[in-house]
Amino acid sequence: MRFAPEPPYRHGSAPRTAVLLCNLGTPDAPTAPALRRYLAEFLADQRVVEIPPVLWRPILHGIILRVRPKRSAAKYASIWTDEGSPLLRWTLRQAEGLAKRLPSHVQVRAAMRYGNPSVASQLEALRAEGITRVLVLPAYPQYSGTTTASVADAVYQWAARARWVPELRFVNAYHDHPAYIEALANRVRAHWAAHGRKAHMIMSFHGVPARTLEQGDPYHCQCHKTARLLAQSLGMTSTDYTVTFQSRFGKAKWLEPYTEPTLVRMAGEGLTSAEVICPGFTSDCLETLEEIAMEVQTAFIEAGGSDFAYIEALNDTPSWLDALAEVAQQHMQGWPDNGDADSSGARQDQRSAALAMGASD
Repeated sequence: MRFAPEPPYRHGSAPRTAVLLCNLGTPDAPTAPALRRYLAEFLADQRVVEIPPVLWRPILHGIILRVRPKRSAAKYASIWTDEGSPLLRWTLRQAEGLAKRLPSHVQVRAAMRYGNPSVASQLEALRAEGITRVLVLPAYPQYSGTTTASVADAVYQWAARARWVPELRFVNAYHDHPAYIEALANRVRAHWAAHGRKAHMIMSFHGVPARTLEQGDPYHCQCHKTARLLAQSLGMTSTDYTVTFQSRFGKAKWLEPYTEPTLVRMAGEGLTSAEVICPGFTSDCLETLEEIAMEVQTAFIEAGGSDFAYIEALNDTPSWLDALAEVAQQHMQGWPDNGDADSSGARQDQRSAALAMGASD
């Protein structure tokens, strides 16, 4: 194996800490070529599609990447902003807000598992800046092998090419963290104060194949726990809300019940007023702004509903940024404080000893 060259090292340098905030990803533009590149990376991940590559690649490159990019590009175009993808916009703002809430010596970078800025490019930049400790913080409160574990894969793939690997820590899940639940509850309360409360709430989480639950993935259970804790925080009973799963891909059975069919059925049974929150999406994106706020709303109205609301994601709300900082600080416990004056003298002694032994710097 050929390792990447290490950045210059200065003896006596203080250990430096960084937080890498990782979200799923986004195409670089709402165009078919950009979507083709993005989907080729995303759907080639065996964490996402667990079909043997020898069977999956012909389908992916022969059918899906010939048809899906144009259709997906139109959907992205409907939500694109002057700042680019909403997912990238909010993730970058979250990284900025998180940095302001952590000690000044902690660097914070945002990365995308698929697309740009990539996990590898951000880790490489941090290493060039002398970072020696990295906390990897996925923007997914609920753990899934399809998301959280895939972020870890990307980190390890980069680390496999580094000679001097930084000390790494990973946040696996914070689905029941009190500060996260309170941030969600605050988002709902603010929405109710501004727009009123609907008759029934749908808590919609991103779907995954049903077999992942059978194979031991905790995602399904963690989604339901988040929903239960949020409902308790809001004083809701079990009849006030329904947990569903969205964004099904392919013909295999995914976690049920599905979001859109559930709302269509409810509308047919007489429900006219509904609101949807997506607790697992910490940034608004295609799946919330286009799928829920546009497609699902249309389906609900056409099925007989008359009053629909989408409750925005956490985005850069202060209570969410506070929660992110609390999660990060808890997982960084035990790492020395770079501002410790007592250690500066020891580092200078180390540097002097190294130079005396012939070190160049």
